[in-house]
Amino acid sequence: MTDTPQRPLRILAAMSGGVDSAVAAARAAEAGHDVTGVHLALSANPQSFRTGARGCCTVEDSRDARRAADVIGIPFYVWDLAERFREDVVEDFVAEYEAGRTPNPCLRCNEKIKFAALLDRALALGFDAVCTGHYAKVVTGENGTRELHRASDMAKDQSYVLGVLDERQLAHALFPLGDTVTTKDEIRAEAERRGLAVARKPDSHDICFIADGDTQGFLSRRLGTAPGDIVDESGTTVGSHDGAYGFTIGQRKGLHIGTPAPDGKPRYVLDISPVDNRVTVGPAESLDVTALTAIRPRWCGTPPAGPGTYTAQLRAHGGETEVGAHLEGGDLKVTFTEPVRGVAPGQAIVLYDGTRVVGSATIASTTRARVAV
Repeated sequence: MTDTPQRPLRILAAMSGGVDSAVAAARAAEAGHDVTGVHLALSANPQSFRTGARGCCTVEDSRDARRAADVIGIPFYVWDLAERFREDVVEDFVAEYEAGRTPNPCLRCNEKIKFAALLDRALALGFDAVCTGHYAKVVTGENGTRELHRASDMAKDQSYVLGVLDERQLAHALFPLGDTVTTKDEIRAEAERRGLAVARKPDSHDICFIADGDTQGFLSRRLGTAPGDIVDESGTTVGSHDGAYGFTIGQRKGLHIGTPAPDGKPRYVLDISPVDNRVTVGPAESLDVTALTAIRPRWCGTPPAGPGTYTAQLRAHGGETEVGAHLEGGDLKVTFTEPVRGVAPGQAIVLYDGTRVVGSATIASTTRARVAV
């Protein structure tokens, strides 16, 4: 059953300036908790992040969050975590792409910022829990352990990006929107009824610290140009690029290959090699992954006792696929019941047992039906 606190708690509500976090803070306050709002300043120069209503880290977002807190009637503060965010999220993002991997900065932010730096500071100040606007549920299992579950509304479920949270962090997490079986329009309508000006504010998109949404341009400015070859599976050069870091496994568009494939079919990125600065392309069927190895597993509760069958999610907005998984020397070994495509080192794999999040790990390597990468 859903874990509903039996006594009023001191809650620190992370308020991004968007409608979800504002409604979550309002619900927590309405439930009788002692709520304090906090907006995280994640850039030393907020103007370098998005402007308008598309991000979650701008000066405008801070003002929107403050206005929402005033309407709810709760204290509000802005906490400067810019340096921690730069080191743990932005620099990690750049380093992962430079190494030929595809990271998820939102997942890293949840792990390192919202439920590490923010939570640690909150607990030190005497708060009981951190509240966010994520769509997920925390429940108490039969053995008393805290568990993370999918939201009631699968269309808005965000448990994937929370799969890095361990039991201690879950014990101090509150997600008031997790039980909401409503559309986003209904959440906005609730915000309007509460008098929250963010009711019609557009959702944030893309990556908050890339102001124009141009990831390749951002990486180019950070890493410089590094011309190299685009080759096919035989090693034949079929094109060129300005930096291998600008590609992701499974990418089709933006390859600018002058030489067509012999079969006339589209080519996709199969491999990114930072060592020799080469990008390998090939047919779609060469993307079929049958197994993978993932490192640094994190468990949302008790680790699995042995091999098991689960469903897995490989990207924030992806579907589920059945897998077999077991630990081997500290690494997570995963075998897919049916081949999947678009799996890239650096991505997170999150395992589920029904709606329960078992844990997550970072993909290190994949085994393909035709080749091993």
